[in-house]
Amino acid sequence: MSPVLVARLDGAGDVLLAGPAVRAVARGHDARTPDRLLFLCGPEGQAAAAMLPGVTEVFSWSAPWIVNPPVEATIAHLDQLVNYVRDSRIGEAVILTSFHQSPLPLALLLRRAGVRRITGASTDYAGSLLDVRLIPGEDFPEEQPEARRALGIAGAAGFHLPAGDDGRLQVSGVADARALVGDGPYIVVHPGAAVPARSWPVLHHVAAVELLQGAGRRVVVTGGPGETDLTATVAGPSALDLGGRTDFKTLAGVIAGASVLITGNTGPAHLAAAVGTPVVSLFSPVVPAIKWAPYKVPLELLGDQEAPCKLSRARECPIPGHPCLASVSPEQVVEAAERLIHGVASISSRLRTPPPVDPPLGDWRDLR
Repeated sequence: MSPVLVARLDGAGDVLLAGPAVRAVARGHDARTPDRLLFLCGPEGQAAAAMLPGVTEVFSWSAPWIVNPPVEATIAHLDQLVNYVRDSRIGEAVILTSFHQSPLPLALLLRRAGVRRITGASTDYAGSLLDVRLIPGEDFPEEQPEARRALGIAGAAGFHLPAGDDGRLQVSGVADARALVGDGPYIVVHPGAAVPARSWPVLHHVAAVELLQGAGRRVVVTGGPGETDLTATVAGPSALDLGGRTDFKTLAGVIAGASVLITGNTGPAHLAAAVGTPVVSLFSPVVPAIKWAPYKVPLELLGDQEAPCKLSRARECPIPGHPCLASVSPEQVVEAAERLIHGVASISSRLRTPPPVDPPLGDWRDLR
């Protein structure tokens, strides 16, 4: 079977949510396993894609219709992708998208590169750009987790998870972070977010860290190279500040060793799901939790999911005071972390997130 391309042109969190679909494609169909599985992602998703089981090669490319701010759609830039796909002799592609994205621009480029069979989900008429076209809302429900949506697209192409694979997120190559974090249990606090509308206030983070330490919990604060001022502020004088000190594999190791992760709707939340660490999710409703909450992992979902910013997809909070998350107190976050440590998630979190077992398609239609 010729090489297969799986595309998810977004950041790390979205790439991690594509993991179960990738494993399905890697298994092949009709008893045929792909010679190679190539993963196409944006620059921010490259490190995550490299850790997905089943991926043999990663190609990073900035899609002019996805990245923000956009790159210029020059012939030279578009040909970078076309030439890669053509040179790789890719025969089939599975394009994974969210509800607000179209697979058609990428499908057009893949056709130009000679890809013979392409599968995607498109509300718009696809003509000859897609060989297998799913119509959202008709062929599958939109009110479902992103990981299940991706599995549905892969399934339409004929790729299915093997028996015994429960569809959870997975990563490989997790680094041993014990030299960084030291001995004893700890809680990770990741205060940063790529989108400001999804950030819990800084002083709330500071207070939560102080309360956790006052309760005898050891706290590790993580963040990227551009977030060192933020992590230093949140860590204060006594929490362990790892801001700027972890690459993606090491961050996975830090989170894997934690009792709980406290963070917003961020890539590290999905990384926690991939390594099985419970998550206190400070979730802004600018996107729906049923789609993007941490998947199949013990979870406390906090934040006003009915706030006026609901489903706005805003990058900057449109409501003065950022009430959807500012209304969550540090005490509530600490209580949520303690519940997860003791293995009992709150009823409200269970009601606002999908059940742990994938229901039949009809059941999801009944829930909409």
